Amino acid sequence: MSSVTPAARPLRRDAERNRLLILEAAREVYADRGLTAGFDEIARVAGVGVGTVYRRFPDRADLVEALFDQQVDDVVARVEAAADHADAWEGLCAFARWGVQTQAADRGLAQVLSSAGHGHDRVAAGRERIEPAVRVLVRRAQQAGALRPDVTELDLGMTVAMVSRIGGPGDHELRERFLTLALDGLATRREAPSPLPARQPSQHDLGCVAELARPAR
Repeated sequence: MSSVTPAARPLRRDAERNRLLILEAAREVYADRGLTAGFDEIARVAGVGVGTVYRRFPDRADLVEALFDQQVDDVVARVEAAADHADAWEGLCAFARWGVQTQAADRGLAQVLSSAGHGHDRVAAGRERIEPAVRVLVRRAQQAGALRPDVTELDLGMTVAMVSRIGGPGDHELRERFLTLALDGLATRREAPSPLPARQPSQHDLGCVAELARPAR
């Protein structure tokens, strides 16, 4: 009996090491390519066999849940903090800017936030907390007279999701330009149009957006 237990311990340590390698690799791959990336790519980045990935995470949703449940909680915390901002409009704008840049940097997270088809109970429960939290944020800005009364939480969510898909990971100014235009359209009043970042879109940027919108074959 005593000879079996010590021999088993390195295997448990190796299994945990592989699990952490897989999670780190999946975070990198999903952030870059989204949730359609295959386990073979994750295994390559992790430096393990694809069979090891399947043993640790038999279903893709298990891996998605392990990766994103904490990040969904972070989104909820961020929107709740924005709703508590002393200036309701500034809180809404700050959350929108954070959401755009966060989703632009992590395609996997963006897909988790916009689709009900990924993840298990913990991620689903987290997503179900986001919508009412954003609803509070929207209503506070409307009660302050700063946000159009006909805007819903899904309008804000879709605006953030769409703007986050503009440009590449480093195109912060380009996304800020279009978010500024969108927020000006959502506001009930302003003394003058908000100044735009100097980065202007190019024909290449337009082509990239059109490519994203094209259905997969």
